[in-house]
Amino acid sequence: MEQQLLARAAEVRLAIFDVDGVLTTGSLHYTEEGREHKVFHARDGLGMKMLMKEGVDVAIITGRTSAVVSHRMAELGIDHVYQGCDDKLATFKTLLAALRLDPSQVAMMGDDIVDLPILNRVGLAMAPKDAHSVICDAVHWQSTINGGCGAAREACDLILKAQGKLDQIIGRMQ
Repeated sequence: MEQQLLARAAEVRLAIFDVDGVLTTGSLHYTEEGREHKVFHARDGLGMKMLMKEGVDVAIITGRTSAVVSHRMAELGIDHVYQGCDDKLATFKTLLAALRLDPSQVAMMGDDIVDLPILNRVGLAMAPKDAHSVICDAVHWQSTINGGCGAAREACDLILKAQGKLDQIIGRMQ
C-alpha cells in the first residue's frame, strides 16, 4: 500500500461518512404509505464500531433527514450525527471546532459533489468504488467495493491498518 496513503490514514482521529451512496447503495426506497427504509451493510457498522473502540471518533454528515439513519446510528453508538445538512462544510467546521481537531486529522468518505467541499479539506479523502467521477478524481483513496456493500468497512480497515491496530483486532478474535 502506498506509504503516503498510510501516513495520511495513520493521522486520522475522526472518520466522517455520508449516508446515501456510502453507507447505503444510494437507492431511495419508499412504502406505499410514504415511509422510507434503507439497507445498511452489517460490516460497515462493525467497522465503525471498531474505529470508535480504538479511539477514532465517527461522525455522519448527510444532506437528507431520516428516522432510519437516527435509529441505525444510535444502535451503533455514534453520537455525532448531522442530518439535513444543506451546508455540509459549515457542519464540518463546527464539528472540528467542537472536537478541537485539525482537518489533517480527519478522514471522510463521500460519493457525490455535495461532499466535495469537505473532501477537499480533509487529510484523507475517500470514496466508494461507484462514486461520481468528479469525486473519484478528487480523493486520495477509493474502495474496491460499491457504496452500501461494505465500502465503509474497507475504509475503516485502511485506517485501522495504518494505525497498527487491525492485526491486533483480528488477533483478539482468534
